[in-house]
Amino acid sequence: MSTGTETQAPTHLRPIHQRTYQIRTYGCQMNVHDSERLAGLLEEAGYLRAAEEALPDVVVFNTCAVRENADNRLYGSLGNLLPSKKARPGMQIAVGGCLAQKDKGIILSKAPWVDVVFGTHNIGSLPVLLERARVQREAQVEIKEALQTFPSNLPTRRDSPYAAWVSISVGCNNTCTFCIVPSLRGRETDRRPGDILAEIRALVAEGVQEVTLLGQNVNSYGVEFGDRSAFAKLLRACGQVDGLERVRFTSPHPKDFTDDVIAAMSETPNVMPQLHMPLQSGSDAVLRAMRRSYRSERYLGILDKVRAAMPDAAITTDIIVGFPGETEKDFQATLDVVAAARFASAFTFQYSIRPGTPAATMDDQIPKPVVQERYDRLVELVGNVAMGENQKQVGRQVQVMFADGEGRKDALTHRMSGRARDNRLVHVTVPEKLAERPRPGDLAEVIITYAAPHYLNADAGLLALRRTRGGDAWQASRSTSEASASTTVNLGMPTISAPAIVQAAETCIAP
Repeated sequence: MSTGTETQAPTHLRPIHQRTYQIRTYGCQMNVHDSERLAGLLEEAGYLRAAEEALPDVVVFNTCAVRENADNRLYGSLGNLLPSKKARPGMQIAVGGCLAQKDKGIILSKAPWVDVVFGTHNIGSLPVLLERARVQREAQVEIKEALQTFPSNLPTRRDSPYAAWVSISVGCNNTCTFCIVPSLRGRETDRRPGDILAEIRALVAEGVQEVTLLGQNVNSYGVEFGDRSAFAKLLRACGQVDGLERVRFTSPHPKDFTDDVIAAMSETPNVMPQLHMPLQSGSDAVLRAMRRSYRSERYLGILDKVRAAMPDAAITTDIIVGFPGETEKDFQATLDVVAAARFASAFTFQYSIRPGTPAATMDDQIPKPVVQERYDRLVELVGNVAMGENQKQVGRQVQVMFADGEGRKDALTHRMSGRARDNRLVHVTVPEKLAERPRPGDLAEVIITYAAPHYLNADAGLLALRRTRGGDAWQASRSTSEASASTTVNLGMPTISAPAIVQAAETCIAP
């Protein structure tokens, strides 16, 4: 593997099989999944994953365009790389994802040292574009307006051997006034159920025991082939896959959330008692302005049905503060819904103008100080509600699936971390003897001893530990990794679900 030392041949003279890459991901779970595909494409083309401490030959930015700071982060990172690129002839920088789809030629005008710009619909073109840019010594821009191939048809390089993302659809047919994603990802395209289940079975055969079904609007799955009950059927079909321990999905839309999905969740043992469903606002007036086709009463009614079927379900959400025209009364309505909904956690956002969306030109844009003050109140309430919900977990026995990279302080606290069935983060005190400790992917029964707003502790030890095929897969992958002296690529951020691909900094709020 390339180490970036002075004894190596110049970057532009090195053959592909000696060139290293790094992927930096911004945004939602869909982007993280796309980054796994990009990694698979590059490795199939002969590139090697760069060691964390090394400067790679190729840096790929997989971008998000949902929030304003995504632009700032990208161009700041590109600027930081310029001195390295000047010092290393042949080093390449590629920019893809939603921001690339949106800005197209703007990226090269702001950062002319970028070598490749590609969009959301043609991620499979990256290796060819990199080689073309290298041979022709000029930037390559290729933005397709329609999906070229479903991402799941591309090779993948997954970060987690025991948990995986499985995309069931791409694109979105909604017209939310704050969201730019439909114009960048296109209209919804659904995979056939047989293809999805075949991928899941193949993943399970490799040791994967948890899958997260992905879609911009995951529960509208089936709209393309005219089956409104397709998503519920898919959940039930996942329950028939031997060896699949846990199934999650994100993100559903309240307007498409039907009783048959609730029934499928409650009646399918490996579908987890967890729901992430964006609220965005508790004000009916704001929801109308957002073009969200449900109202707060409908939203809370769905939660009541979910809890009636699954009393221990943990429900999380997304909320936007400061949407144009939002009054103090509107904001109070959001606070009221948060209190009534009893969310286990919430991703909270300050509204930011996204050019190209209807909301960007609306009257009554809210002054930043007002938005900040409301945001602070919301965060405080969300924290208090989450704390109350987590305190109810103290004394309960829960099953934890241990994960790689979930606990930042595990080395200091002598704990290992993972997710309960309801997706709550749990830090667990484990035995001192290495042979008695769980591996990432293993499952254990523990008692919750302490609650905080964003995590739980289980310091009474392991009641029962089950070694799993997922743990075996993790151990095998670690042995292979150590043997080849390779390390983990920075794929950026997940988190609503379990695949251990570092920590999330922000989440997509499109659904």
